[in-house]
Amino acid sequence: MYLILFGAPGVGKGTQAKILSQKFFIPHISTGDILREAAKNGSPMGLEAKKIMNAGQLVPDEIMVEIIRETLGQEQCKNGFILDGYPRTTAQAESLNKLFRKLNISDYALICLEANDDEIVKRLTARRACKSCGAIFSSSEIENDVHCPVCKAENSFYQRKDDTEEVIRTRLEVFQSSTKPVKNFYKNENKLLEINGLNSIEEVSSEIIEGLKQMFPQKKLLN
Repeated sequence: MYLILFGAPGVGKGTQAKILSQKFFIPHISTGDILREAAKNGSPMGLEAKKIMNAGQLVPDEIMVEIIRETLGQEQCKNGFILDGYPRTTAQAESLNKLFRKLNISDYALICLEANDDEIVKRLTARRACKSCGAIFSSSEIENDVHCPVCKAENSFYQRKDDTEEVIRTRLEVFQSSTKPVKNFYKNENKLLEINGLNSIEEVSSEIIEGLKQMFPQKKLLN
């Protein structure tokens, strides 16, 4: 399966990507994680990407296209992947389509998770990250914890700069103006699957699987 998870920041793409990755035994490729790792390593590209992300803006196409090209060419992606966080513009979508043609990939789908802006702001401002391992939790998950559930670091929780309301609102404005046209691009390609992202995690996963069955009835992996 070749899947693209799409939607506004905080709509639940990462959560669904992990579920689908385990179900289909294909890698979850998060461009956000790749960029943050590059920033952590202090590379020029990573530092520039960090500055852009902290301002709630989109990372330039020339950086993203190169990252995606390198990643999808890896051995782990030869039987499928879940792309999370890309494409974010129609120009990126067109570049990705060209890359898919080179890789002989035709059975792909863009899964669009829908949610309203106020709910997204509520979700993201409640997120906390661990300074030690980078794991992300909702504030309700760690309400009474002083240790990270993943790495056990003590008093390591903090709010990322890109999870403040001001930056989130900026990111949503960018999404509406620059990113949402991507949805129409894939709709015209007959590759769009729309899902209500406000439902429970289990309901969203179930709707995705049922939708994929209808799009790809020949895929035995879905049954």
